[in-house]
This record gives sequence, structure tokens and C-alpha cells, in this order.
Amino acid sequence: MKKLLITGASGFLGWHLCQSAQAHWEVYGTYHAHPISLPGTALFQADLTDFRSLQLLIQTIQPDAIVHAAALSQPNACQANPEASHRINVMASWNLAGLCAESGIPIAFTSSELVFNGLNPPYREMDPVSPINLYGEQKVAAEIGILERCPDAVICRMPLMFGVAPYAQSFVQPFVERLRSGQVLNLFVDEIRTPVSGTSAAQGILLALDKTKGRIHLGGKERLSRYEFGLMLIEVLQLTDVKINPCCQANVPMTAPRAPDLSMDSSIAFHLGYQPGIVKDELLALVEKL
Repeated sequence: MKKLLITGASGFLGWHLCQSAQAHWEVYGTYHAHPISLPGTALFQADLTDFRSLQLLIQTIQPDAIVHAAALSQPNACQANPEASHRINVMASWNLAGLCAESGIPIAFTSSELVFNGLNPPYREMDPVSPINLYGEQKVAAEIGILERCPDAVICRMPLMFGVAPYAQSFVQPFVERLRSGQVLNLFVDEIRTPVSGTSAAQGILLALDKTKGRIHLGGKERLSRYEFGLMLIEVLQLTDVKINPCCQANVPMTAPRAPDLSMDSSIAFHLGYQPGIVKDELLALVEKL
């Protein structure tokens, strides 16, 4: 089997990538600070913001392809820590792309729907970017720098993702915890996404790595507000007497601005064979783990 290196293997998306890739790849993964155990994945501790560390990692593993999923991906945390988030989200991504170009290694980079402002959906790959928070700005900078250094790279713009992973949560787990504890769950009616499960997202990235280059959108087939998603989750989990409050983004103060409608048009990926699951079916498959 060929070797696939996945950065950020301890993260939500990285863990799902490791699981999905094992059928066709010899999988290697990185983590930053805390040792983890992932059966079927050879793990390496690495500081991706250290250029020499990156060089040694690639020289040691000699991967046939790389998926760069490591990031500081919480918009509020990026907004509060601009220098640290820039080092991992932008500089490390540029450096990795340059090393891949030098060695002829295919690379897929996980970008975000947050490169858009949410005012002109659904978004296609060729639409102009217009980020409204620092995380979105960093993803735009990373995309541009990666393609300048490695024109054959594939930039996977990812939607809102949900699911269960051992070492990282998606947004679903805090939802469920609040609902089951009787706390009020505030859910936006004016924040629209095209969500996918972590499993579908990973399968889409691996497909894109194999079949395309440049920018590609890997959103789901359904447009759902946070409120609609919450109602679906309540139905699937058969929860009763829950406290759910439909509200608007303007009602909740946040460190990082949030875009209203980031629905993505993923037709190109669908034509390549990307088939994300139906959200309700994906949630039903997760019931016993939530």
C-alpha cells in the first residue's frame, strides 16, 4: 500500500480521515501535544509550525500523499489568538505545500466555507471569497499560498461537520449535553449550512485527493439552519421536555462574527462521485454514541 500522511490525526476530521483511509492506504498521522492511540495508524508527534520538524517528518515517513487537516479551527479562538492561529493555519500550510512541491507529493488541504460572507449563497468554487472573521481570512491566505507553491494541490472547502470521535467533539455533543441536562439550548434560525458527517467529509477529501486539483466544495445536499438541525437531533434521540430557544445571531454576542448562509454548491464533487449521507440517516447511525 502507498503511504498517506494525515496531519491533525487527533482532531475530529483527522480521526475520521484515518479511519476512512485505512482500506486503501498505509496511514500515518500527526498529533501535537497529547499522545493518542489510533489502531491502524502510525502516529508521530510533530510541531507543524517548526519548518525543520516538517522537513524531518516528511523525510522520515516519505509519504506518497498528504492530507493537511491540522488547524486551529474555532473562529472565536482564532480571533482571540491571531499570531498563534496564523502560525498553524497559514504559515505551516504554506511550508507544507512548498515541501510537497519540492518532493512531488500530492497534497489535499482542508479549507472552510468561512471563506465566504454568507450573503450570496449557494457558493460555487469560482465565487469571490469574502471572509468576515479572522479564521476565514486565514483560510483564504492559506489557499492562495498553497496554490502558489503547489499548483496541483487540492483545496477542499469543508462545511459544518458533525459526528463522534474519541479525542475531539463536533458541535453535536455540547448540543446533546445541554438538552439532556435541562438547560436552554439557543439555536440560530438565521444561520444556514450544508452539513455533513465526519465520515462523509473524510470520504469526500480522499476522493478529491485522487480525482481533482484546485478548489472543490464538499458540502452536503441539504440546507439546514442550526434550529432545524437541532429539531432533527431531538427527534432522532427521542428527547422530551427539552428547552430549545429559536433565536437570531444578533441576539448572542460572539468574539468572531458569524456568516448567515454558507450553503455550498457541491455539484462538481457530486459529479466526481462524492455522495454525502442524508443528515437524519447519519444522525440515526450515531444514536448509540451520543
